[in-house]
Amino acid sequence: MFDVPLLIAGKAAAAADGRTFDRLSPFTGEVVSRVAAATLDDADATVAAAQGAFPAWAALAPGERRMRLLKAAELMEARAGEFMAAAAETGAAANWYGFNVQLAAGMLREAAAMTTQILGEVIPSNVPGSFAMGLRQPCGVVLGIAPWNAPVILGVRALAMPLACGNTVVLKASEASPFTHRLIGQVLHDAGLGDGVVNVICNAPEDAPAIVARLIANPAVRRVNFTGSTHVGRIVAELCARQLKPALLELGGKAPLLVLEDADLDAAVAAAAFGAYFNQGQICMSTERLIVDTKVADAFVHKLAAKVAELRAGPSDDPTAVLGSLIDAAAGERIQTLVDDAVSKGARLAAGGGLHGSIMQPVLLDGVTDSMRLYREESFGPVAVVLRGEGDEALLRLANDSEFGLSAAIFSRDVSRALALAQRVESGICHINGPTVHDEAQMPFGGVKSSGYGSFGSRASIEHFTQLRWVTVQNGPRHYPI
Repeated sequence: MFDVPLLIAGKAAAAADGRTFDRLSPFTGEVVSRVAAATLDDADATVAAAQGAFPAWAALAPGERRMRLLKAAELMEARAGEFMAAAAETGAAANWYGFNVQLAAGMLREAAAMTTQILGEVIPSNVPGSFAMGLRQPCGVVLGIAPWNAPVILGVRALAMPLACGNTVVLKASEASPFTHRLIGQVLHDAGLGDGVVNVICNAPEDAPAIVARLIANPAVRRVNFTGSTHVGRIVAELCARQLKPALLELGGKAPLLVLEDADLDAAVAAAAFGAYFNQGQICMSTERLIVDTKVADAFVHKLAAKVAELRAGPSDDPTAVLGSLIDAAAGERIQTLVDDAVSKGARLAAGGGLHGSIMQPVLLDGVTDSMRLYREESFGPVAVVLRGEGDEALLRLANDSEFGLSAAIFSRDVSRALALAQRVESGICHINGPTVHDEAQMPFGGVKSSGYGSFGSRASIEHFTQLRWVTVQNGPRHYPI
C-alpha cells in the first residue's frame, strides 16, 4: 500500500485535520493508496508555498532552470520502476506507465530547452526617442489539474512548461492516481528545483469541487491548466472566468479516422486498432469513429474484426492479455450501456465484447447511425464504431458532425488529397496515414469546439504561461501637450 502525503514547501504533510481517503484496486477492491485528504486550509497553504518560492525561481538564470529540469528528467527515468508499480492505482498495464515515463521525461527535456526561448520583441514607436519592447515574464503561481488516464504524461505536462517559463506550480492530483502525481512532485523536488517550486495537493473525491474552487479563487494563482472531461472543463472555465483568470483546457474527444477508397487498408487497420483500444480507449485522442468509404468498408471491417479478435483484456498479471483494466467497474457499466443502446437500435457487433467487472473486451460495432448514443457520446472506453459514406465530402460531413474536435486521422495513398481534407476537418490535430493517438513534447497539442482551447507543447504554450508586457525607455526629451 502506498502512503500519499501532501507536498507543501518541499515537505511531506498530512491533511490539516488528519483525514485520509483510500484509492482501491479496480481488480480486487483492496486498498492501493492511502491518501491525505486536503482541507481548504491545505489548499491555501500549497498556494502560499508556491507564492513564496516564486521570486527566487523566477530570478534564476535560464541556464540554471534548464539544468534542474534536465536533472528531473534523468531522475524520472531512473525511477521508472516506481511509476510502473503505481499502475495498480488505475489497473493499467505496466508498459503503459513505462511509456508514460518515457514521454514525460521527454517533456521535461523539451521544457528545459525552452528556458532560453522565452522571447520578446522591439516594437517601433511613433514617439521620438521612445524605445518600446514587448517582454514576456513569468506570471506567478500556476495551478495544474491533471487526470488519471495518462497520469505521468499529463501530470508532467501540467507543470513542465510553466516551470520553464519561471512560474511555480500547484499540481492538483487526480483522486484515481494520487501516488503517481505525488511521485512526480517528489521527483522534481529531489532534482533540486527548490522548496515550494512544485507543490502537490490531493483531496477526497467528494471534496474536489470545493478544493478546486478555493485554489482557482486564490489571488496568487495567475494561470490555470486543466486536462479532463468536457463536463468538468466547463466548470473549471466558469470558475476561471469569474476570477478573470486565463485557462488552458484540453478536454474530451471522439476522434474520427477517415478511410478513403484508395487507402492502404492494412495500415489503416493497424492504426485503428492501436488508436481505438490502446489503454482500453481511455485516451482523449482515442479513435472512436471509423468513417469509411462504402467502396472499401466491407473489406476494412473484415480485416479490423480479425485484428480485434486477437486483442484480449485482462488483469496486469495475465501474460496473455495485451489490454488492461478500465478505471473501475462503473466505467464498464456505463460503456456497456452505450453498446447495448446501439445494438438494440440495429448496430451489428462485428467483433469483441464482454464485460467482467472492470475488464472489458474490445468492441467493434458496424451499422451505427445518428439515432444511437454512441454516434455522439464519448465512450472513453475500448469501443469503435463504423460509419459509412460515399465519397470524400460525405466522409468529411460525418467527421465534422460532432461537438468534439481534438484529434483526427485520414488514410489515403494520395497525400495531397488527404491534406486538402485535413485542412477542413474541425480538429486541433490531424494525422495523415497515422493514428489519432500521437503525442510529442514539442508539438502544439490542443483542440477546438468542446475539446477545449489553447495548446500545450513547448513553444505553443509559452503565451499561456507568461505575461506579455509593454515596456518603454525614453531617450532624450519628450514633448507633452500641456
